[in-house]
Amino acid sequence: MSRGLSRAAVAGWVLFDFAAQPVFTLVTTFIFAPFFAARLAADPVQGQALWGFATGAAGIAIALFSPVLGAIADAAGSRKPWIAFFSLLLVTGCMALWWAVPGSGGAVALALFGFFIATIGAEFATVFTNAMMPDLAPPERLGRLSGTGWAVGYVGGLLSLALMLVFFVADPHNGHTLAGLAPAFGLDPATGGGDRASGPFSALWYVVFIAPLFLWTPDAPRKLPLGQAARRGLSHLNATIRGLSRTPRLARYLLAHMVYVDALVALFAFGGLYATGIFGWSTVEIGAFGILLTIAGTAGAFLGGALDDRFGPKPVVMAALLILLMAAIGILSLSADRALFVIPLTPPQPGGGLFSATGERLYLAFGLVIGSVAGALQAASRTLLVRLAEPAQMTEAFGLYALSGKMTSFLCPLAVGALTAWSGSQRVGMSVLVVFFAAGAALLAPLRMDDRRSHIS
Repeated sequence: MSRGLSRAAVAGWVLFDFAAQPVFTLVTTFIFAPFFAARLAADPVQGQALWGFATGAAGIAIALFSPVLGAIADAAGSRKPWIAFFSLLLVTGCMALWWAVPGSGGAVALALFGFFIATIGAEFATVFTNAMMPDLAPPERLGRLSGTGWAVGYVGGLLSLALMLVFFVADPHNGHTLAGLAPAFGLDPATGGGDRASGPFSALWYVVFIAPLFLWTPDAPRKLPLGQAARRGLSHLNATIRGLSRTPRLARYLLAHMVYVDALVALFAFGGLYATGIFGWSTVEIGAFGILLTIAGTAGAFLGGALDDRFGPKPVVMAALLILLMAAIGILSLSADRALFVIPLTPPQPGGGLFSATGERLYLAFGLVIGSVAGALQAASRTLLVRLAEPAQMTEAFGLYALSGKMTSFLCPLAVGALTAWSGSQRVGMSVLVVFFAAGAALLAPLRMDDRRSHIS
C-alpha cells in the first residue's frame, strides 16, 4: 500500500480477481467446457476442436483491440468506465450460457458465442484493472500485491466451484450432487441444468464482488475528453510499438510472454476436456479435480508472490515454465491404460470410486503440480511487466502485455483444435503445448534485468 491509500482501496482491487475467477474456473475449465464437450458437441474430439476455435477467435479480438484501448485509457486517465463496459459484456456472455440446452436448436452456437463474449469481457476488464497496480503499492511490494491478487482469485474460484458442485451440478446418472443432494432450484440433470447454471452463477458472483473496486478503489484522474484521448493515445501507441526496437528487454519479454501464455491458455482451456475424453470423467469428477487444483494454485500464488519479492520475477517465471513443461509431458504420457506412454495400467472400472485408477491418480498429481505453479507464473509475469514498463504508459503497456498474451493466443488453441480434428486424437492435439512452453522459456532465458528495479541480474 502506498501514496496514502487505504486498505479498503487495495482490498477493492484485490477482489477483482476474486470476482472474475469463476468465469475461468467454472466456464472455461471445470464445468461448462467439459459439459460442452460431453453433452452439446457430437463427441469429445469435436468438442475440443470447437472449443479451440472459439478460444482462438476470442484471442484474435483481444489481440487486435487491447493495446489500442489501453493507449486511449492512458490518455483519458480514468479506467473504471472501461472496466464497467467490459464487465457488462462478461455478464451478458455468461448469462447466455443458460439457454444452451442439449438437443435444442442452435445450442452449440449459442454456447460458443456466450463463451466468446464472456471471455472478451473478462480479458479486457483485466487489462484496465492490472494497470492500477503501480498506484496501489511501491515497487518492492508489487510482487506480493500481484501474488495476493492471484491467490485471492483462486480462493474465489475454489469457493464458487465448491458451491456449484455441492448445490447445483448433479451427475446425470444418479441425479445427485457431489454432496449427495438433489440440485437446488429443481435444476434438471438430464438437461445439464447445473452445468448451464455455471454461467449465470459466474455473472451474479462477478456483479457482487466487483462492486468494492468501484466503491473503494480510487480511479486515476480524468485527463482528456474521449476524442482527444483517442488521437493522443493512438499516437503514443504507434510511438511505443516503433520504440520497442529501442527497448530490447521489453520487446524480448513481450515476445516470450506471447509464446508461453499461449500454451498456458490452451492448457487451462483443454485440461478438463482432455480428462473427459481420456478417462470419461463426468462434471462431478472434473469439479472435484478442479477443487484440488485450485487449492494448489492458491498456495502457489501466495508462495510465488513472496519468492518474487525475494528473488525477483524472472527466476520465478523461469522455474514455473520448466515445471510446466515437464508436467505437460507427463500428462501427455498418460492414457486410460498407459503411463509414460508404455507402462501398462489397469483402466478405470465402472463403480470404482473417485480417482480409483492409477492413471487417474497420476493425472491428478500432474494437475496439482500445474496448479501450484500456474498462479505463481501469472502473478510474477505481470510484476515483471510493471518493472520493465514506463509508469506514464502503464495501461498502454498492459495493453501490449495483453496483446503479447493474445496476439498468438488463438494460435495454440487453433493448433490444438486443428490437430485434434485432423488426427482424431486428443493427445496429438495437446502435444503442441510442449513446443510452446519450451520456446517461451528459451526466449526468456537470456533476458537481463536492471538490478535497481528487479533485484536480479
